[in-house]
Parts: sequence; structure tokens; C-alpha cells
Amino acid sequence: MRLIATLLFAFAALAQVSDPRNIVTGTVIPDEFYADQPYIVKTNDGAWLCVITTGPGQEGAGGQHVVSVRSTDQGKTWEKAVDIEPNDGPEASYAVMLKANSGRVYVFYNHNTDNIRRVIGDKSAANSTFVNKDGWVTRVDSLGHFVFKYTDDHGRTWSKERYEIPQRDFEIDRKNPYQGKIKFFWTVGKAFAHKGAGYVPLHKVGGFGDGFFTSSEGVLLRSGNIMTEPDAKRITWATLPDGDIGIRTPKGGGTIAEEHSFSVMSDGSIFCVFRTIDGYSAHTYSRDGGRTWEPSQYMRFADGRLMKHPRAANFAWRAENGRYLYWFHNHGGRFIREHPRQRTNAYEERNPVWLSGGVEADGPTGKIIRWSQPEIALYDDDPIIRMSYPDLVEDGGKYYLTETQKDVARVHKLDPALLAGLWGSAERPTPGKAATDVVFFQRSKRADHGKEDLRASFSLDLWVNLPNLDAGQTLLSSAGLALRTIAGGAVELTLSDGRSESRWASDPGSLAAGKPQHIVVIVDGGPKIISFVTNGQFNDGGEHRQYGWGRFSPNLKNVMGLGELKKSPAVLKLNVFNRYLRTAEAIASNRAGQ
Repeated sequence: MRLIATLLFAFAALAQVSDPRNIVTGTVIPDEFYADQPYIVKTNDGAWLCVITTGPGQEGAGGQHVVSVRSTDQGKTWEKAVDIEPNDGPEASYAVMLKANSGRVYVFYNHNTDNIRRVIGDKSAANSTFVNKDGWVTRVDSLGHFVFKYTDDHGRTWSKERYEIPQRDFEIDRKNPYQGKIKFFWTVGKAFAHKGAGYVPLHKVGGFGDGFFTSSEGVLLRSGNIMTEPDAKRITWATLPDGDIGIRTPKGGGTIAEEHSFSVMSDGSIFCVFRTIDGYSAHTYSRDGGRTWEPSQYMRFADGRLMKHPRAANFAWRAENGRYLYWFHNHGGRFIREHPRQRTNAYEERNPVWLSGGVEADGPTGKIIRWSQPEIALYDDDPIIRMSYPDLVEDGGKYYLTETQKDVARVHKLDPALLAGLWGSAERPTPGKAATDVVFFQRSKRADHGKEDLRASFSLDLWVNLPNLDAGQTLLSSAGLALRTIAGGAVELTLSDGRSESRWASDPGSLAAGKPQHIVVIVDGGPKIISFVTNGQFNDGGEHRQYGWGRFSPNLKNVMGLGELKKSPAVLKLNVFNRYLRTAEAIASNRAGQ
């Protein structure tokens, strides 16, 4: 029944004007109810092999286990799921894969082998969401033993025997309530090969309390012989980095450093990005195969500005062309620096998904990655849907993303034009048919004559020269639109259909007086988002606000009079587009000048 309901919802959404960025347009990966971490490897017989953590209940409930499914048509259809672990055994969760030289595929995951039903929680968190009044945590899917199985027939069957990977104790283990005798951990993302060795990411946890994990850090499990050794019992492992402290937040950061994502670079360096509760994601580089790591830093765009991100998965992948893609959410979590306890729960706002493109450059100690400004890649019409735990798949020159909302996992094909812009090939946009009136929705032809979302968009591209930054100067106006200066060196867009109004402003300090300024306002009717690109910079809120982009009302019916905009003398040039511009196009327009 749940599958039928999901399909009906998808069909209803597709009956609207389709937008491939809307996640309901993706193809569904089968699951039982809960669906997490849909990760894919391409097998030697040409199939996509996907592992997924699933079960009949919510995340962490009993019956949670790991399954695999195969597709031979790039995710359009899937074969029957195969249990890697049964749903009537101890919790088995959070699997990643690695393909060996022979084509054998290994899968690594948490296994509650000892069937532990409760562990000691933080005393300060008793009677909270995760710790009961007696101080116990009864969610037990992120502890126990780290294990693997393998398949030699491309995922049709898996080894009966389960093999444990030993973990070296770190300081964070010895400080947990069991002094490391019971280990707390999990894994996400991709295992990878490097210089003949196999590497598997692991996130060590120090305790459970507010925000579930109260401290965490990253390590790598390295096997020097897994890529070639056929006897699984003879595979050897070492825990990296050296010493007993893993990959942590930058100096002065919080206690959370988790969900580390790794990429091998062209010079053999390893890049790592991970989530924090500090309002930004963080990264580091290893120049010696993971044995040591440079001091962690917060992620930055190529122009030096910090990249905002909440407590959510943020993954980077190196594509076959040597360039990179980075998945993140482009806002600063709860952004409440003076209340760290509140920040521990900043898991929300994972919609939309933004991508940044990366290219390698020379740094002082080796290659580094320079990151482009962001583009919207995926969204859902429900603003509080949380999509996450993605994977990137390349097949036949095409790029695909997987993601999950925790109950539906999907595959999405990426637009080549989006990728070209992220990797620096965007051209200045040329106006097409002149935009006049914009209608966001209309009555449908359904029996109930309900709303049909047209996903209409428009963009304003203008050069201005402001004599001063006084508030209240009207730059553009029509029956349904006004663009005015506001206090703080910014401009605000107001949209109205006569019965409802929406507004959003550029970042404070984004404009200067007495010289030409470039303003691009993007009104994107897919995710219903207004964004500003001023003087070639995407406005991300800076230190002033959590979001640089804002949502307009889905009940805004239209914006009239775009073809009759009144311009102030301060407007030097204006182009109006009847579509949303990508960030890269807005930047290209700025570079082209007036």
C-alpha cells in the first residue's frame, strides 16, 4: 500500500509542469519502509549494484537490516532485493561498498552482533529525545562490530560468513562509558582504493545524548591486501590516522566531526570533507595515504568566503574527468553560536540540495580544490522534506545522483548544462522571448479543477549606479513587482498578485554607491526560491543571516507587468529573462560587463 501511495503522489506531482530537479521525477529504488544510504557500484557485468539500509519501521527501529538490489537499465527498474543480513537478526545498518581488482564487491556495515539492547547515555541528557529518564539509550544501530561480506556474482548472492574488521582504540573510544569495550560508530559514503590498498571510512562516536551523537571524529580503515587477496580471512587491517585522535573539527570548533567523505586527488593526496555543528562544513588533506592529516579548516568557495552547511551529509566526489562535485545545503544550520546545545540538533533544512563544482589547483603542500559558487540541483515541494545520503554514478558519459528522504530513495539524472556551469564553462545568457507577465499556477483540468503548478520563473539582470545607499529608492516597479534599496547597502524584491505578497533582499553590504553595480535577481518557480547574485557573488547571508536565499509563497499566483517595468535613472541596463538563470550564468553576465 505504501508503494501505491508513493506512486500516486508522484503521478500527481508529474501531472504538473515537470522539473527534473524535483525529486519526485526520479526513479524509485525499492525498499521495505525505511530507506537510507542508497549507494551504488558498477559491477563487471554492467549492472548497478545498490546497497540500502531498510526495515519495516522508522530509522533505528527493530528489523533494520542491509539489502542489495541490481539494475541493468541505469536505475529505471530493479531486480528483487537480496538480504545481506536478515530482518529478524540484530540490527545491521549503514553499508558502503568497495570493488576489488577481480570484480568481487565487498560491503561493510555496522552489526549489533552481541544483540545489545541498551547502552548508557549522557547523564545530562536523561529524559531527552534519545536518553530515557533512567539514563539509557535504546536505539542500538550505531554500535557493536564493524563487519563485511562479499559477492562474487555481482550482487546476486552474498557470502554466508560475516567477517569482522578490528578497530584500534582511540581516545574517543576509551572515554566512552564502556572504555571502548563496546564501540560506538557508523559509516557513510564510499570506500575507495588508493595505491593498491583499500580504504573504508568510519566515524567514531564518544557518547549519546542531545543530538544523539555528542562527540565524533573520523578514521580510515586501511587494508593493504583486500584488492587482491581472495581469502577473506587473510585480509589485514590498520586504523588511520596514526596516534589516537581522528579527524576532528578546526581549532575552536565543536565536538561533532562526522560523515567524512574522501576523494583521491591527481597527485595522490586524499581530500576529506565532513559535517560539523559549527554552521560550516570542514575539510582536510592527507599527503601520506591517510597516516596524518593537515589541520582541519572550514570549507570555502574559491573567492574565500565560507561555505555554510548544517548537520547533514555533505559529500564530495571526484569525477572521471578529474573534476569534483560537492553536495551541500548552503545555509548555516541554526546559526546560534551563543547557544551550542541548540546547535547539536541542527539536522533540519536539507531541501533544496545545492552543488558546487571543484577543480584542482596547486597549494603549498600539494594539490587543493577550488570550489565554484552554488547551484540548486534537487528540491521537493515540501520545504521540510530532508533529502540526504547521496551517491554519484557516472555511466556512459552521463551523471546520476541518488538520494533518500528516509522512506523513499531515488535516482536522478543531472543536466549537462548544470555541470558545465559548475566546472567553469557557463556563457553569458542571451535574452530570448521578452518576459511579460509570469503566471505561477493555474486551474487544472482535473475533475476537482485544483492547482496546476506551472513552475514558471523569471530573472532580472541589471546594472545600476546608485548616487547613495539611502533606503527607499525604487529601481524597478510594475503592477506586481518592486525592487528598492533598503538600509544596510542592499536591495529588496517585492512580489505581489494583489492578494498575497512575498519579498526577499540581497545581503547587507552587497552594494556600493558611486560606481556601476551588477544585480541579478533569480525568481525560481521550481523550488520557489529567490536568490541574488550581486557583482558576481551569490548572496549566502554571510555573518548576517542563516540564509542568503529565501522562499516565496507557493500561493503567489502571478507577477504582472514585467514587460512594462518602470526604471529609475540609476538603472544603466536591464535584461528580463522568462526563466531562472543559473548562478554560473549570472556570474558570466557580470564578467561580460555592461
